Amino acid sequence: MELESKRHKILVVDDSAENIDALDSLLKDDYMLSSATSGEMALQMAKKDLPDLILLNIIMPGMDGYEVCYQLKSDEKTKDIQIIFVTSRDEDIDEAKAFNLGAVDYITKPFKSLQVQARLKTHINLKAKTDMLEKLVSLDGLTGIYNRRKFDEMLIQEWKRAQRHDALFSLILIDIDHFKQFNDNYGHAQGDECLRKVAECLYAFASRPGDLVCRYGGEEFGVILPNTGIDGAQCVADNLRHQVETLYIVHEYSQTCEHVTISLGVAAVSPHDEKKSPHELIETADSMLYASKENGRNQVNSIELN
Repeated sequence: MELESKRHKILVVDDSAENIDALDSLLKDDYMLSSATSGEMALQMAKKDLPDLILLNIIMPGMDGYEVCYQLKSDEKTKDIQIIFVTSRDEDIDEAKAFNLGAVDYITKPFKSLQVQARLKTHINLKAKTDMLEKLVSLDGLTGIYNRRKFDEMLIQEWKRAQRHDALFSLILIDIDHFKQFNDNYGHAQGDECLRKVAECLYAFASRPGDLVCRYGGEEFGVILPNTGIDGAQCVADNLRHQVETLYIVHEYSQTCEHVTISLGVAAVSPHDEKKSPHELIETADSMLYASKENGRNQVNSIELN
């Protein structure tokens, strides 16, 4: 079964309006097209719109296609965009250079319409399948939210981003109170349903662009909050605690409350301090979570690393 290509975005990069018009006429019925007439413009548009594929001319005034490709592949944000070079040059050395830089294909001018359409369709379908597999690998099978693998990956990625931009960064670790007693007395099927409901709630109320909610392990969850200081993270954590409590999932065997509650630990840091690390952030959030559990559960404890 082929994957639908109708909504995929393609950026055409060429200094010739005639070439752009020709490709636009050929592809506009199947894809969402945009165009750039210079390498500099292409980089700006790619970072802003994140197209699925770029048709990139090699020979252009100023920044050529090779340099554009190199810069796109060097940027974490754009490195996964597929690039097909479209050029009148057909020397083997040019083709080899294109693939070494990370291009997925190489089409020579004058191009044949059926050839261009077929190659684009193949690469778009491959990308869609790859994206689907990547997503499945990153999701927790029970709750449907991101898993620990994705958490670890995104923690490092967002930490590095915060370092580059000298931004604040916060982490929340969450534990369902007395979940073992819930599982032991209501059974694993009910326990699984409780995990799903709590996960849905956390995802619904910590869903700013860039925030990441994941199942950290067992009955534990993690929330990564980029560009967020201690006050903002504390506010998010307080709201999450309240929202889970108002699910009113009955828990007669809890020593804290008659329904399911959560305990939360919050840590915030400015990652530009080279003495700090993601591991230290996790350990600090975990110590705050431990304090919440020791002090009676169903509460938030937070700290800012200095």
